[in-house]
Amino acid sequence: MRYESWVERQIREATERGEFSGLAGSGKPLDLGNPDDPDWWVKRYLEREGLDASATMPPVLQLRAEAAGYPQSLADVPDEASVREILRDYNLRVVQDRRRPTLGRAMPPVAPRIDVDDMVRRWRELRAALAVANATDRSGDVPDPAAAQPPVRSRRRRWWRRG
Repeated sequence: MRYESWVERQIREATERGEFSGLAGSGKPLDLGNPDDPDWWVKRYLEREGLDASATMPPVLQLRAEAAGYPQSLADVPDEASVREILRDYNLRVVQDRRRPTLGRAMPPVAPRIDVDDMVRRWRELRAALAVANATDRSGDVPDPAAAQPPVRSRRRRWWRRG
């Protein structure tokens, strides 16, 4: 005769009543992931909840990832003033990050500042290319790319912004 604990008896009786039949994942093997990865549970949680893993990165790495996405991440921004505001905000956050005290002797990673005028120029080019691609998709013929570009305002370059 075999000893049956209270827990084992509860499981056996529930199985006999059919309480475990028809459950989601029934008959499928358990996904145990990589047993050597100490962060397996965090990664699975982020994936299951649909969370962005970049939110767990240090601020300087978040800033670097944000800068790497420019100008493509700005493609849906409707006007130049909004683009400039987004880029000014980014540069302000970079300066604030650089002012944080560092720990230890090692040089901390640094996020790049972005030249707003250059990025606005690249944003205009990207928007013009997207407008040409959208017009081509709709009509089938290739329109003049110069006609799709917004008018460029003449700006006098300041003497300290050479190059």
